[in-house]
Amino acid sequence: MSWESSAEYYRIINQAARARLGGVHSARCLMWSFDFGAIEALQHAGRWDEATTLLIDAAQRLEKGGADFFLLCTNTMHRMADDVSAAVGIPLLHIVDPTAERIRAANIGIVGLLGTAFTMEQDFYKGRLQRRFGLDVLVPEANDRALVHRIIYEELVKGRIEKNSRDAYRAVIRRLVDRGAQAVILGCTEIMLLVKPEDCPVVLFDTTRIHAEAAVERALAPVFKTQFAFRPAVPPPPP
Repeated sequence: MSWESSAEYYRIINQAARARLGGVHSARCLMWSFDFGAIEALQHAGRWDEATTLLIDAAQRLEKGGADFFLLCTNTMHRMADDVSAAVGIPLLHIVDPTAERIRAANIGIVGLLGTAFTMEQDFYKGRLQRRFGLDVLVPEANDRALVHRIIYEELVKGRIEKNSRDAYRAVIRRLVDRGAQAVILGCTEIMLLVKPEDCPVVLFDTTRIHAEAAVERALAPVFKTQFAFRPAVPPPPP
């Protein structure tokens, strides 16, 4: 939801499109960018119905604009993914699914989850990992959850990258690993700005990169090749 991670999505998607298509190709895509201040206020006030209305409006606008499928470029707002998806006629590429598929492909069964308090504590995210993919999900203890959440909202969404916060996240990760986590999910799209693979003693699964790359894979899959936005533009008729 913050433009800090939206910019990362845009960069990764365009880099992946160029890598797949070569030359100077880039991704034809539509992006709806929210005022994160308004979203953050609704989140912390528990006004999820109002936030859902905003997301539905955005998804409908993207559908009308010609999108063939859509992404919610945020982990937390997948809390309302089912409602948003039901309001449009194009499919949602859910952020959990490509992430979990990579985890299962790596033969990992126990994962630690970092994210906002909403993502770590509510069932919409952990439950999908558990029920659909059979993963055991560990979240930090209460004090660590509060610390992870605070750094996201007070620093990362503002583009602040602090060494002390990186050290704090390293300690939280270590405690998850000590409890049995075989890998760690960066379950907030801003955490990848702070935490890198070298900060973690086990494999990191960065949902921002995984989701963005999965979007390009979906766009270039045969079912979309004849209709998706990467098709060559039709030249205008002669005058």
